[in-house]
Amino acid sequence: MRFFKLQPEVAGGLGARTIMDTTVHPPTVSVLEYEFDGWLGDDLLESFPCFILSERVKNLLQENDFTGYVFDNVIISKSDTFNEIYPDLELPDFYWLKIDGKAGVDDTGLSESNHLVVSEGFLKILLQFNLKNCLTDEYSP
Repeated sequence: MRFFKLQPEVAGGLGARTIMDTTVHPPTVSVLEYEFDGWLGDDLLESFPCFILSERVKNLLQENDFTGYVFDNVIISKSDTFNEIYPDLELPDFYWLKIDGKAGVDDTGLSESNHLVVSEGFLKILLQFNLKNCLTDEYSP
Protein backbone atom coordinates (compact mmCIF):
# COMPACT_ATOMS: atom_id res chain seq x y z
CA MET A 1 0.00 0.00 0.00
CA ARG A 2 1.25 3.49 -0.84
CA PHE A 3 1.19 6.37 1.63
CA PHE A 4 1.38 10.13 1.18
CA LYS A 5 2.57 12.99 3.37
CA LEU A 6 0.19 15.96 3.33
CA GLN A 7 0.85 19.56 4.26
CA PRO A 8 -2.62 21.16 4.25
CA GLU A 9 -3.51 24.82 3.95
CA VAL A 10 -3.01 26.83 7.14
CA ALA A 11 -5.97 29.21 7.19
CA GLY A 12 -5.57 30.37 10.77
CA GLY A 13 -4.38 29.23 14.13
CA LEU A 14 -5.34 27.92 17.50
CA GLY A 15 -7.86 30.20 19.17
CA ALA A 16 -7.94 31.41 22.76
CA ARG A 17 -10.43 28.70 23.78
CA THR A 18 -8.01 25.91 22.82
CA ILE A 19 -6.97 23.82 25.82
CA MET A 20 -3.56 22.29 25.31
CA ASP A 21 -0.82 20.57 27.32
CA THR A 22 2.44 22.07 26.09
CA THR A 23 4.64 20.05 28.46
CA VAL A 24 4.76 17.28 25.83
CA HIS A 25 5.73 17.31 22.15
CA PRO A 26 3.66 17.44 20.12
CA PRO A 27 1.30 19.28 22.46
CA THR A 28 -1.83 17.39 23.49
CA VAL A 29 -5.02 19.30 22.67
CA SER A 30 -8.21 18.50 24.59
CA VAL A 31 -10.38 21.37 23.29
CA LEU A 32 -9.74 22.88 19.86
CA GLU A 33 -10.67 26.32 18.65
CA TYR A 34 -9.60 27.03 15.07
CA GLU A 35 -9.54 30.77 14.42
CA PHE A 36 -9.63 31.66 10.73
CA ASP A 37 -7.42 34.52 9.52
CA GLY A 38 -8.06 33.80 5.85
CA TRP A 39 -9.22 30.87 3.77
CA LEU A 40 -8.34 29.79 0.25
CA GLY A 41 -11.18 27.27 0.22
CA ASP A 42 -9.52 23.93 1.01
CA ASP A 43 -11.56 21.23 2.73
CA LEU A 44 -8.60 20.03 4.84
CA LEU A 45 -6.76 22.52 7.04
CA GLU A 46 -4.15 22.45 9.75
CA SER A 47 -2.73 24.44 12.59
CA PHE A 48 -0.05 22.54 14.47
CA PRO A 49 -0.72 20.11 16.02
CA CYS A 50 -4.30 19.74 14.71
CA PHE A 51 -6.20 19.07 11.49
CA ILE A 52 -9.76 19.99 10.60
CA LEU A 53 -11.88 19.08 7.62
CA SER A 54 -15.19 20.16 6.18
CA GLU A 55 -18.40 18.34 6.97
CA ARG A 56 -18.76 17.14 3.38
CA VAL A 57 -15.41 15.32 3.60
CA LYS A 58 -16.30 13.92 7.02
CA ASN A 59 -19.57 12.55 5.66
CA LEU A 60 -17.87 10.68 2.82
CA LEU A 61 -15.08 9.36 5.07
CA GLN A 62 -17.71 7.94 7.43
CA GLU A 63 -18.95 5.73 4.60
CA ASN A 64 -15.56 3.95 4.57
CA ASP A 65 -13.66 1.78 7.05
CA PHE A 66 -10.46 3.81 7.29
CA THR A 67 -8.29 3.55 10.40
CA GLY A 68 -6.17 5.87 12.51
CA TYR A 69 -8.48 8.75 13.36
CA VAL A 70 -11.64 9.86 15.08
CA PHE A 71 -13.80 12.90 14.52
CA ASP A 72 -14.49 15.44 17.22
CA ASN A 73 -16.07 18.86 17.44
CA VAL A 74 -14.06 22.01 16.85
CA ILE A 75 -14.90 25.57 17.84
CA ILE A 76 -14.69 27.77 14.75
CA SER A 77 -14.06 31.50 15.00
CA LYS A 78 -13.02 34.31 12.68
CA SER A 79 -10.33 36.86 13.46
CA ASP A 80 -10.82 40.58 12.90
CA THR A 81 -8.55 40.24 9.86
CA PHE A 82 -10.80 37.52 8.42
CA ASN A 83 -13.90 39.65 8.97
CA GLU A 84 -12.23 42.62 7.23
CA ILE A 85 -11.14 40.58 4.21
CA TYR A 86 -14.25 38.38 3.93
CA PRO A 87 -17.07 40.30 5.63
CA ASP A 88 -19.84 38.19 4.06
CA LEU A 89 -18.15 34.78 3.80
CA GLU A 90 -20.00 31.96 5.52
CA LEU A 91 -17.70 29.10 6.44
CA PRO A 92 -18.90 25.52 6.06
CA ASP A 93 -19.11 23.31 9.13
CA PHE A 94 -15.75 21.81 10.09
CA TYR A 95 -14.76 18.87 12.27
CA TRP A 96 -11.57 18.02 14.10
CA LEU A 97 -9.70 15.10 12.53
CA LYS A 98 -7.95 13.62 15.57
CA ILE A 99 -5.11 11.39 14.43
CA ASP A 100 -4.40 8.33 16.55
CA GLY A 101 -2.96 5.95 13.95
CA LYS A 102 0.57 4.95 13.01
CA ALA A 103 2.04 6.51 9.84
CA GLY A 104 2.60 3.95 7.10
CA VAL A 105 0.41 1.35 8.85
CA ASP A 106 -3.02 2.89 9.43
CA ASP A 107 -4.92 4.96 6.90
CA THR A 108 -3.93 8.08 8.84
CA GLY A 109 -0.99 8.75 11.11
CA LEU A 110 1.66 11.32 11.90
CA SER A 111 5.22 11.19 10.61
CA GLU A 112 8.15 11.74 12.96
CA SER A 113 8.08 15.38 11.86
CA ASN A 114 4.34 15.55 12.70
CA HIS A 115 3.11 15.69 9.11
CA LEU A 116 -0.18 14.03 8.27
CA VAL A 117 0.38 10.70 6.48
CA VAL A 118 -2.53 9.06 4.67
CA SER A 119 -3.07 5.89 2.68
CA GLU A 120 -3.68 6.01 -1.04
CA GLY A 121 -7.36 5.12 -0.49
CA PHE A 122 -7.81 7.90 2.06
CA LEU A 123 -6.12 10.36 -0.32
CA LYS A 124 -8.47 9.33 -3.15
CA ILE A 125 -11.41 10.40 -0.98
CA LEU A 126 -9.74 13.71 -0.11
CA LEU A 127 -8.97 14.44 -3.77
CA GLN A 128 -12.70 14.49 -4.54
CA PHE A 129 -12.76 17.82 -2.67
CA ASN A 130 -10.78 21.06 -2.72
CA LEU A 131 -7.12 20.51 -1.78
CA LYS A 132 -5.55 23.07 -4.13
CA ASN A 133 -3.27 24.43 -1.42
CA CYS A 134 -2.24 21.09 0.10
CA LEU A 135 1.28 19.88 -0.64
CA THR A 136 1.40 16.13 -1.27
CA ASP A 137 4.48 13.90 -1.42
CA GLU A 138 4.89 10.14 -1.41
CA TYR A 139 5.78 8.92 2.08
CA SER A 140 8.29 6.26 2.94
CA PRO A 141 9.07 5.54 6.60
